[in-house]
Amino acid sequence: MRHRVTTKKLGRDAAHRKALVFNLCKSLIENGGINTTVAKAKYVKPFIEKLVTRAKRKESLSNNRILLSRLNNDGVLVEKLVSDIAKRYQKRPGGFLSIQKANKRDGDKSTMARISWVKVALVKEKETDNKDSDKKTKVVEKSKKVEVSKKKVVTKKATK
Repeated sequence: MRHRVTTKKLGRDAAHRKALVFNLCKSLIENGGINTTVAKAKYVKPFIEKLVTRAKRKESLSNNRILLSRLNNDGVLVEKLVSDIAKRYQKRPGGFLSIQKANKRDGDKSTMARISWVKVALVKEKETDNKDSDKKTKVVEKSKKVEVSKKKVVTKKATK
C-alpha cells in the first residue's frame, strides 16, 4: 500500500483515466472548449496547463518528444498546441483555462461545466506627443473582452 498518494479516481481504472484525459485534452485543443462534468474539468485542467507551459518554452527536441508522448504521438495536436495556443499565451504566466459551471444534466442531475481558453487581453501601443517636451512617449492601453455571465438576480421583498 502506498501512502499519501491522492488522485481522483473518477470511477475508472488507470488506463481508462489516461484515455479520458487524452480525449478531453484532444477535444479542448481542437475545439477551443468542451462541456463536461465539473469533476472531469477540474481533473483535466492541470494536465493541459502543464502542456501549454511546456509548449511555451523554447522549441527543442526533448520538449517536442514529451508533448508527443503526453498526446499519444498525435503530431497535429502538438503542432496546433505549439504554433497556435502557446504563442497566444506567450506573455501570460499561467491560468490559461477557465471553468464556468453550467446547468445540471437532465439524465442524472450531475453538475456540468464549460472549460475553455481564457481570452487574451489585446494590447495596443499609441504614440502621443507631449506639448511640454519634444519626446514621444508610448502609452499602452489594454482593451479586455469581458464575458458577462447570465445569472439571474433574485430580489426578495421585505415582509412585515
